[in-house]
Amino acid sequence: MDENRAWTAKWIWAGPDQAVNGNGSMENVLFRRSFQVPAEGSSQLKVHVSADSRYRLYVNGQSIAHGPCKGDLNVHYYDSVDVSPFLRPGINVLAAQVVHYKGDKGPASAWRKDRGVFLLEGSLKDHGGVELEKLHTGLTGWDCYRTPARSAMLAPETATLFIGGGEIIDGADWPYGWRESTFANTEWPAAAVVAETHDKMYGGLSSWLLTPRPIPFMREEALSFKTIVQGECGDKVYASEPMKDEGLLGIEVPAGGRLVLELDAGELVAGFPQLVLSGGTGTAYLLYSECYEYEPFPNGQRNKGVRDEPEGKQLYGFEDTYRIAGYGRRAGEHERYEPFHRRAFRFIRLTVEAADEPVVVESLTYLRTGYPLDVQATFQSSDPSLLPLWTISLNTLRNCMHETYEDTPFYEQMQYEMDSRLQALFTYYVSGDDRLARKAIYDFHSSLLPTGMLQSRYPSVNRQIIPGFALFWIMMVHDHYWYTGDLEHAARYRSSMDAVLAWFDARIEPETGLVGIMPEAYWSFVDWTEEWRANAGAPPSGRSGPNTIYNLMVVDALFKAAELNEATGRRDTGLEYRQRAEALQQAVRKHCWSAEQGVFADSPGVDAYSQHAQIWAVLTDTVTGEEAKALTVRTLETKGLAKVSFAMAFYLFRVLAKTGLYARSLPLWDDWKAQVDLHLTSWVEDPVSVRSDCHAWGALPLYEFPTELLGVQPLTPGFASISVAPRISGLQEISGCAMTPHGAVHIAWSMQEGRFNLRVERPDTIPVQIKLPNGEMLYCTETGPVVCECEVTINEHIEELAP
Repeated sequence: MDENRAWTAKWIWAGPDQAVNGNGSMENVLFRRSFQVPAEGSSQLKVHVSADSRYRLYVNGQSIAHGPCKGDLNVHYYDSVDVSPFLRPGINVLAAQVVHYKGDKGPASAWRKDRGVFLLEGSLKDHGGVELEKLHTGLTGWDCYRTPARSAMLAPETATLFIGGGEIIDGADWPYGWRESTFANTEWPAAAVVAETHDKMYGGLSSWLLTPRPIPFMREEALSFKTIVQGECGDKVYASEPMKDEGLLGIEVPAGGRLVLELDAGELVAGFPQLVLSGGTGTAYLLYSECYEYEPFPNGQRNKGVRDEPEGKQLYGFEDTYRIAGYGRRAGEHERYEPFHRRAFRFIRLTVEAADEPVVVESLTYLRTGYPLDVQATFQSSDPSLLPLWTISLNTLRNCMHETYEDTPFYEQMQYEMDSRLQALFTYYVSGDDRLARKAIYDFHSSLLPTGMLQSRYPSVNRQIIPGFALFWIMMVHDHYWYTGDLEHAARYRSSMDAVLAWFDARIEPETGLVGIMPEAYWSFVDWTEEWRANAGAPPSGRSGPNTIYNLMVVDALFKAAELNEATGRRDTGLEYRQRAEALQQAVRKHCWSAEQGVFADSPGVDAYSQHAQIWAVLTDTVTGEEAKALTVRTLETKGLAKVSFAMAFYLFRVLAKTGLYARSLPLWDDWKAQVDLHLTSWVEDPVSVRSDCHAWGALPLYEFPTELLGVQPLTPGFASISVAPRISGLQEISGCAMTPHGAVHIAWSMQEGRFNLRVERPDTIPVQIKLPNGEMLYCTETGPVVCECEVTINEHIEELAP
């Protein structure tokens, strides 16, 4: 919280004289503030801006910023923007569109209070820093216009869950050119002051506790669609036609006519479509879809096939509706529509219906937007089938990074702990950037309930609990410590870790020593696996007895919390956590092991088994050594086990690495390669529901390729020393780099006629420990690249030297 900032600006909004009606889904208010910039010299203007719920800021008609980034009840972010480069001599204008979502309407991840507000603080200064004019909201000069409710509404949400439904916008009620300095707003009333930023004397808290934005602004890139897949307008038929780079269409829809076009962006993207029209009135519809698909089966199961093949299929999704005002009748003027909220799509179906006059569809492009992920890692392999996995993984991660990590940009745009843990790891190794991960960790910490449990998705106006997800948050804090070495950051979250672990500890059954049945109101999700379809991804046995998988995940969280507490000076707490973990391990071995089956049951005494229980038993050292290796082999080979899906595949890979069986991971990539054959450009959520075509927990190559095939991992927290232990895994040659907080580690290795050659370039003089495939260990503290080689006998057991 920015507790020491003394704000001068005040929160403003449209006055009560501007009536509100309609369906009550959203309010849309336009603000303007004109000011004079001297002709001589250069002027400076830096503004601090925020709103409830969301704003887009313009200077002289140019879009400058979109925010604020997602906060919650207790944290309301503001943005600081230097708009000096966009000023010009003479009359200038600051303009903002602010949307306030009402109640449970609108995007669930965009927090909102019970009223809309807008805030801007900034002073125009000359080149020497002398103040020329205060432009703060709350001072005279700010005018506003609340669009009639019928002109800005949300349709009922149907095809998605938490996006908020498509927009219904009536262009005729929007003042043409309102963002420009030339616009005459003589009829706009003055904006009303509706709240102070804080109580300056008695410590009363504002409804909007302002905090500086902790992450960079989203990156925006103007792009064009690649292809017109199909369409028609009267007698004209379109089929598989390439688009012009500028997105130009120039299609005239005759009076009373109808145009339908289906356009392909070439890959799944997230951003803002931008439609330009001219001519008369009518209606335009933009339907967003991830892929072409067949009609769903009667049970609701999706049936997609090759994603860009339209034959016998159609596009399913939701749509925005824009009622065309006809501003384009004026010579040289165009009418533009862009939805206010971020959309995800690979395909868009554009439908334009002209009224009494022709409408010209000038162009349709899109502004791709998302977190500015700066990819530094690279990967090349002798196996060409692995390269598409890397490329598609990068696209998937980018689409699922916004102002939070997102599970799916099309369906939900929600941040979940299970997803975010993996997305943060992927982000570290491809970019070295931990800013969004730090925000995610703080977000989930902020979701803590009085019971000690974290909400499973956050920020969200709809509360949800998946108990196991709180454990992934503890793992996420531990991951951050090992990647960055930041002890102060880890120490900050000890209290929330204590609360979560206490919640599970309070549910230990005296008779078994196991964490018992989860509350009925909660969702005990583990994985989208076919065997658990009827129970929504939760092991059914967990309804009548302790969940073995959750118990083992608690063990893992306890050990990781113990390490963090010990590293930050709380040794007694660390010892307590280790003792609790060991007691749980003993209880799992006693009550959940099936000697007859040779595996752990999903719950004590039940005839239900999964790969998941075995994986977590190995990861937590509940079984060790040769027993762990044998159990891992049985996990892969035993029929009848519920199998991991993409949500839990990461942990299967970890077990293979831990037990020296990583060579057996290579066939697992067939599930990803099959998606390439289906022309996916981002990874599916799961093969069970076949819902989302973009879910970043499937972007495993962004971790596996740098950390295992290249072999770069921290030997000590923060990469104070680096481990390099490449996995051969049947490959002949690998090169690339992985990111650390200190910079890139470049790796190149090859196998030629039984000889393994390795070159390592590490940042600065950081010590590096190298483990060669024959088991030889090297430790180098000297400067410069490290080059080494060894003889290796190639056989299927080569990876057994890896642990």
